Amino acid sequence: MTPGTNPGPVLVACSHGTRSLEGRAVVEGLREAVRVARPGLRVVAAHVDVQEPELGAVVAELVADGERCTVVPLLLSSGYHVRVDIAEALRDTGGRAVAAPALGPDEVITEALVDRLEEALGTSVEEFEGAIVLAAAGSSDARAVADVEAAVASLSVRTGRRVTAGFLSAQEPSVAAAVAAARAAGAPSVAVAGYLLAPGVFSVRLGGAGAEVVAEPLGVHPALVELVLARYDEATTLTGS
Repeated sequence: MTPGTNPGPVLVACSHGTRSLEGRAVVEGLREAVRVARPGLRVVAAHVDVQEPELGAVVAELVADGERCTVVPLLLSSGYHVRVDIAEALRDTGGRAVAAPALGPDEVITEALVDRLEEALGTSVEEFEGAIVLAAAGSSDARAVADVEAAVASLSVRTGRRVTAGFLSAQEPSVAAAVAAARAAGAPSVAVAGYLLAPGVFSVRLGGAGAEVVAEPLGVHPALVELVLARYDEATTLTGS
């Protein structure tokens, strides 16, 4: 990129928001990694819940300043926040603000999940003889439910074994119930892969689910950095921003 060249619309990296200081640091670390990966691209923070600045206010300020922006949801499923909150924040922008799809489900995330699992296991998933439970936040939104099902199927194909889902809210079975079911089915041990972006209330709960191994949230994984930029590029190109 030539110095001084406009790199394109502002990338609004929009997360859910969390009260966890560790979780906030991880999400901001992901934003910073995106800035480093694409020098010159302005990357700003926004949230749909819990934290400030709120997405609608961020987008409104950028548009009022004459900027164009592309919102990339730092969310793993296309639930209510993507379909309603983000869409509402962009409704009156005259097309100056557009949104990319959620990060997941995606094969890139599957590979990141495997990396986190192998870090926790201390061995490859192929050598692990136990069962795997994918732990997701849970949602009453049908699209988010379908996205988690797709993530489970992808992880099952990648690991060559049946993977089951457990949920931390809104849906059944709970993660603890999914772990217990896997053990009742004869699994010698159970590993939980957290379908979570950053530490917070949900990741803390995983420690009490009864699994022998609990992987860390996805966090600042290089593949996620590339995926955020890919979502940005696709949305920006499609809309001609």
